[in-house]
Amino acid sequence: MADRVVEVPQYEVAEQVTVDPHRTALLIVDMQNDFVKEGGKLVVPTAKLTIPPLRHLLELARQSGMTVAYTQDSHLPGDPEFELFGEHCLVGTPGWEVIEELVPQAGELVYQKRRYDGFYGTSLEHDLRVRGIDTLIIGGTVANICVLHTAGSAALRWFKVIVPRDAISALTEFDLESALRQVHFLYRGTITGSGCISVKS
Repeated sequence: MADRVVEVPQYEVAEQVTVDPHRTALLIVDMQNDFVKEGGKLVVPTAKLTIPPLRHLLELARQSGMTVAYTQDSHLPGDPEFELFGEHCLVGTPGWEVIEELVPQAGELVYQKRRYDGFYGTSLEHDLRVRGIDTLIIGGTVANICVLHTAGSAALRWFKVIVPRDAISALTEFDLESALRQVHFLYRGTITGSGCISVKS
C-alpha cells in the first residue's frame, strides 16, 4: 500500500496551566533504560529529548510538595507481550531500571505494571484517591501506547489529565500527534508544554 499523507485534526495547546500541588500528581511513564538509553531493547529515539522537560517537571513537583509517581514496565520470563515486541524490561535487568536522570526518591510512588495501562493491576488509583489527588500531569513514553492508555484510564476515572507534549515521545510523529489528539478530543485532557505549567502559591 502506498504511503498516505494524513492531516492531524487541530487540538488546543494551553499556553498557561496552573495546578494545585496538593491535588495534583506528576506521573512519569516508563522512562526506563530499555526505552530511552542507547543499547536498550526497545529504544524510542526521541525519548532522550524528553529528559530535560521531565527533569524540569520533577523539580517543580518536588519543590512544591506535589505527589510524584512512576510506572515501570515490568515483565517476567515468558510474558506473552514478548511475542508482540520482543523481550524487554525484564524485572531485575538494567534495562528495566528507571533512567538515572529521573530516578525516584525515597517516598515517591513506583508502580510495576504488566500491561500498557498504569492503572491495570496496580494500586495507583487507590493511592491517588487517599491523597486527595484529582489531577494528573502525565509524561514519558511511549506516547500512543503506555502514555495514552494510562491517560485514558485516568480520564475514565474522572481524573483531570494534563499532557506536556515536549515531555512525551513516540516512534513516529504520526503516533505522537494522534495520541495528543486522542487525549484532547476523546478524554478532554489539556495539552501544553512543560514550561507552561505552574503551581498555585
